[in-house]
Amino acid sequence: MQQIFIRQEDIIDNRIRVIGEDANHLGKVLRMKAGEKLRVSTDTEKNYLCEVSGFKADAVELTILEEADNTEPSVSMTLYQAIPKGDRMETVIEKAVELGISRIIPVEMKFCVVKLDDRKKANRLQRWQKIAETAARQSKRSKVPEVGPVMTFREVLLDMEGQDLNLVPYENALGMRYTKEVLESIEPGMSVAMLVGPEGGFAPEEIEAAGDKGKIISLGKRILRTDTAAIMMAGLVMMQSEYAED
Repeated sequence: MQQIFIRQEDIIDNRIRVIGEDANHLGKVLRMKAGEKLRVSTDTEKNYLCEVSGFKADAVELTILEEADNTEPSVSMTLYQAIPKGDRMETVIEKAVELGISRIIPVEMKFCVVKLDDRKKANRLQRWQKIAETAARQSKRSKVPEVGPVMTFREVLLDMEGQDLNLVPYENALGMRYTKEVLESIEPGMSVAMLVGPEGGFAPEEIEAAGDKGKIISLGKRILRTDTAAIMMAGLVMMQSEYAED
């Protein structure tokens, strides 16, 4: 079933008029027909099962049939991701969105291989946000996660102060028993952040500062690539958050 995102104000008398890129995709790319159904989510996290009721010029007309379930996790998750080289950031964003991450913040750290100027930051941010939207559609999210502007490590430390729990995976951390204990402290309604370091690892001063803001945990005996660590962290927190809901 297809998924689109709209503004709540676009709904008038139980009907929705879809225009622009979404209308083109539904009508000309997917060639949807009257009577076919799709899922619609709004910017207020309302979700609906809708039916295509007609086509007018460059618009697709939808009729709401019923409300649909909210697919967002009960825990608000932020991923602070040190910018990796190549296209690995795109992979991290795609998989993190599928796993329920609410916000992704690219981070400049001391041992990051990639250094971006302001123009490249703006261009990549636009692309990264588009990847997040595509992943949100594919995974039937109830909202499109935000890919925020690139932050410095110092800015991240300040931003982490607003979270209920900060997790910092690190190869020299305590064993998995401690990781399990920390994860089991996650409860519905919490805000949980994950800070994942770069290919070159955390600088000594960075891991010390991060430890003052959160819990330094292990992800096992093996050294993981930064993109693997991010995906694993998102999966672990998602699993615990949904387990806590049951």
